[in-house]
Amino acid sequence: MLPWTALSLALSLRLALARSGAERGPPASAPQGDLLFLLDSSASVSHYEFSRVREFVGQLVGLLPLGPGALRASLVHVGSRPYTEFPFGQHSSGEAVQDAVRAAAQRMGDTNTGLALAYAKEQLFAEVAGARPGVPKVLVWVTDGGSSDPVGPPMQELKDLGVTVFIVSTGRGNLLELSAAASAPAEKHLHFVDVDDLHIIAQELRGSILDAMRPQQLRASEVTSSGFHLAWPPLLTADSGYYVLELAPSSEPGTVRRQQLPGNATGWAWVNLDPDTDYEVALVPESNVHLVRPQHLRVHTLPGERGAEGGLGGVGGPAGDRAGRGGAGAGLGPAPAPPPGAPSPPPPPPAEEAGPERIVISHARPRSLRVSWAPALGAAAVLGYHVQYGPLLGGAAQRVEVPAGRNSTTLQGLAPSTAYLVTVTAAFRSGSERALSAKACTPDGERSRAPRPQPPGAGGREP
Repeated sequence: MLPWTALSLALSLRLALARSGAERGPPASAPQGDLLFLLDSSASVSHYEFSRVREFVGQLVGLLPLGPGALRASLVHVGSRPYTEFPFGQHSSGEAVQDAVRAAAQRMGDTNTGLALAYAKEQLFAEVAGARPGVPKVLVWVTDGGSSDPVGPPMQELKDLGVTVFIVSTGRGNLLELSAAASAPAEKHLHFVDVDDLHIIAQELRGSILDAMRPQQLRASEVTSSGFHLAWPPLLTADSGYYVLELAPSSEPGTVRRQQLPGNATGWAWVNLDPDTDYEVALVPESNVHLVRPQHLRVHTLPGERGAEGGLGGVGGPAGDRAGRGGAGAGLGPAPAPPPGAPSPPPPPPAEEAGPERIVISHARPRSLRVSWAPALGAAAVLGYHVQYGPLLGGAAQRVEVPAGRNSTTLQGLAPSTAYLVTVTAAFRSGSERALSAKACTPDGERSRAPRPQPPGAGGREP
């Protein structure tokens, strides 16, 4: 009986040690990366909506492995000027990050998202600002869909640095603009959801973030019809070896393209590929110092026209990522003539039928705010614009007429701390109309007070 007793004790001890190791936290292979939350904290968001977004971010943070040696988080507010609630590395545990998110207060002001993105690039994602080199970087932008300044160029600069961009829109944002701003493919990185239903996407978004930050794993991003960008963690150094990248269509495994890269490379862009095609990718680290296993990946390019232009691939960094999207710029030049006998493409819609595509709320005050829209069409295209607005929770709607050629107006006589639905309608000479709506919120402010009683004997009028 003694041998059996000793064996039972040994097994029990090993099981207890395994359990205690599992309870200590994420293993050494837990995902590592820098995660930035960019929250719309401007006056275009009501206090209720901001509280729901804050609750959602806190829920999402609780699902992620945050801590030393794992993920680090930062939170930046979008307003008239960007404001950092907390930078990377300030909080060393998920609980501390959750507490900091819950304590975040709305900043109000204009919706200068482009300014906040440029700030994130220079002040947060840069290594000199504390960002960790060689780890994946992810941006989660939660917005009501509008911005007072351009978003495309600064967002592209972040993606050129290898940042994976997820967008959660709780308003009526422009689908084309937000799809272009999010990382490709948009169906994986862009979510449209009501502010009261954000919890529905928490688990899915968590999985996508972890996929983007998975350590020791080759991954693809910025997938287009003609190419994609590859990224991997630093497995070698410039002195310890080199990489060999291999690419071949799944249907033609014998047709292999190879590229040798230095040991300090962490990215490459394959370009000039065929659309709607499966490709097999292999990353082979070659080192005499230590053995590193090859990594394999299958990538499917997006549907599109064959023969899209593309530049040469690049190693990591901005140049390589831009080259990986060479096909995206093919449509900027003159379109090639269709072959003889081919049907002519349908004519584009007339310019006069292009209504408002973007609404921007700015200069929000307790009793007024400014509404702007684009594009601004002249009198040759439209008769004018109607701007209709009213409280979201019910109440009388009012209407302002704006002449053709103008693309903004100031709404007066509003109530403080109130959410409004603003609709801009373009009236065309053909008799048709095109409309776009957006939410706008006035900040808190002093409400009208009753006049003070005059002292006995005082006369005259109030100033």
